[in-house]
Amino acid sequence: MENIRKYFEQFVDLNDYLWALFTDKLEYKEYGKGESILKQGEIENYVNILESGAVRLFVPHSDNDITFGFAFQGHFFSAYDSFVYRSPCAYEIETLTEVKLWRLSHHDLNNLFENISEGNSIGRKMAEQFFVGKMKRELSLLTKTAEQRYYSLFKYQPKLIKEIPLKYIASYIGITPQALSRIRSRVS
Repeated sequence: MENIRKYFEQFVDLNDYLWALFTDKLEYKEYGKGESILKQGEIENYVNILESGAVRLFVPHSDNDITFGFAFQGHFFSAYDSFVYRSPCAYEIETLTEVKLWRLSHHDLNNLFENISEGNSIGRKMAEQFFVGKMKRELSLLTKTAEQRYYSLFKYQPKLIKEIPLKYIASYIGITPQALSRIRSRVS
């Protein structure tokens, strides 16, 4: 929980009173490896902060799922479009490892926005993180080779990448598992 406070204090000054208001709204949750956090068609009700572990965001497909996002320790994740617009989600979120997270409900987040000026700053920073993450992903797909995308992911989370099945990593960087195997053999 202290890591979360330190993260927020990069953006806003949180005294103990404000921190207590915020943490009072957080709900702690644990998931096992391979568990679903959100299924396609459900409405996202939470913004999550990963204390530990890894999750993936993907579009289920009969042949192969299409993985388009990962979240690791210390990151926010959510089906943010579903969360904001209160609409059914077009994709799913599942755990890749055992996961510990803190989550804030849509109702409680809006309550913080309305009643605490620092709540607006925190919300804006969360939205900015989601937006910047998506922009980096798009730019990576447009300007980097598959090998460069793999190196970036590996450099960013080397321990956890070893735990993620290759088919998910391959899907994320936009190549086949066979092509990823060739990249990995050149790396070793």
